[in-house]
Amino acid sequence: MTSTIVTDSFLQKVLEASTQTKEQCTQLIDFAEANAVSASHTTPHDIQLEISKRQKLLYSYLAQLRGLNRNAILQVRGTKQSTAEARQEIDRLHLQLQNLYYEERHLRGEIVACESYDHKFQQLPLISIDDFLDLQPEHAADDEKSLMFARINHELSEREALEQARQGLLKKKQSLIAENKKRKDDLANLDKDLETFID
Repeated sequence: MTSTIVTDSFLQKVLEASTQTKEQCTQLIDFAEANAVSASHTTPHDIQLEISKRQKLLYSYLAQLRGLNRNAILQVRGTKQSTAEARQEIDRLHLQLQNLYYEERHLRGEIVACESYDHKFQQLPLISIDDFLDLQPEHAADDEKSLMFARINHELSEREALEQARQGLLKKKQSLIAENKKRKDDLANLDKDLETFID
């Protein structure tokens, strides 16, 4: 029954040595009991030699069993060490995998945040794509990104032109205000001169 449970060859050797030791011990006890002589009589020399021989065989089996036990303990220690090293490697890889999952979740969150970000250029009151392509047909083959840059640059140039026109009109307004003030002052002075002339 134990031979079907234990499949490791080293452990089968240990079981065989243990069985041999047990059998030798049982045979020695049986032989000693079968040839037991009362305490007053001495045992014959050949029986003592046989018992001694069987004890030596038993001691050799015990030594073999101790050696196998020592080897088994060393193998267990080696197995524990390699298992601990493998477990450390698995733990390291598992931690690395968890870090990668965390980084992936973080990056996915950043991607979603970037995709849902309300960019300022999307709120610009740009002319429609059709009107822009009518004005500048050379951009008809551009991709969406290049077309957006071209529309923004067009809007910038239009606004700069409008700003220059506004600045020109402001200067003209200031000069007209200054001219009106001068004429007003002239009229006021003329009124005073007229009053003094009438008086």
